[in-house]
Amino acid sequence: MDLAVESALRKAIMDWVRERAEANGGFLHLHELQSHVLDGERLRLVNPGGRGIWNPAGFSSTLTITTSSSGPYDDVEGDDGLLHYAYEGDESLDGSNRKLRAALATGQPLILFRKEVANYYTPVMPVYVVDDYPEERSFIIALDEAFRFMGDVRDLAEPQRAYALRLAKQRLHQPAFRTRVLLAYDTRCAVCTLRHGSLLDAAHIVPDGNDDPPGLPTTPNGLALCKIHHAAYDQNMLGVSADYRVAINRDLLDEVDGPMLRHGLQEMHGRALTLPARVGDRPDRERLAWRWERFAQ
Repeated sequence: MDLAVESALRKAIMDWVRERAEANGGFLHLHELQSHVLDGERLRLVNPGGRGIWNPAGFSSTLTITTSSSGPYDDVEGDDGLLHYAYEGDESLDGSNRKLRAALATGQPLILFRKEVANYYTPVMPVYVVDDYPEERSFIIALDEAFRFMGDVRDLAEPQRAYALRLAKQRLHQPAFRTRVLLAYDTRCAVCTLRHGSLLDAAHIVPDGNDDPPGLPTTPNGLALCKIHHAAYDQNMLGVSADYRVAINRDLLDEVDGPMLRHGLQEMHGRALTLPARVGDRPDRERLAWRWERFAQ
């Protein structure tokens, strides 16, 4: 396949993945990735055998790679914000690794799929193969093409390292947190049960960046909220008690305005929070109590 044609196909595929992910709430189901149709032909976007590297027929280099917390390969995010992606199979130069190495040579962009929950994938794109470490049998994946031109990524300057870590937080950790939280809540707002994934966020109970207690990107520190209830929660106009009850700020309850205020916020006062089915995914009561203190002040 001509490289220009392949590049155009990659762009079309990435545009479709981005559109579907935004509609769903930030993720795609395996069925969508196995049945994508491009120019009238079916094109799988992940390996049907469950392996991490996917090289569609006719593509000169890898199209997608997949990471999974329970996968067979030792993929590790380094302290430099770069992903160390393990070779596939026993031979470094054979099979799928060859086309991933071709992506390093050509600079073609890839899609990284993070499988946080069985059958659900969070896309991160574009990503780039920027180095090959034969001694540790891994490729180095970066979230910005600029790292292809920074020289030896083993010796990044401090500003470059800080930039890579910031990108990892924004493009790896936050989307993964959103996927885990929205799926735990069955893609619905915990306050009003709105089910449109594109209108839902994953809200932190203890804010991201807080040290004591830490604002961890874990499901028990998250709430699936529609955008208006997320904004109200962040502004302490809406609170959630440790016994999973929704409360609206007293001043807001007394305010007189249009139907959005009345139906969207005031009528939520006293409602029971809609909880995840899995007990381990439910909001941590101690974190809710900590946040409630700030709401009730």
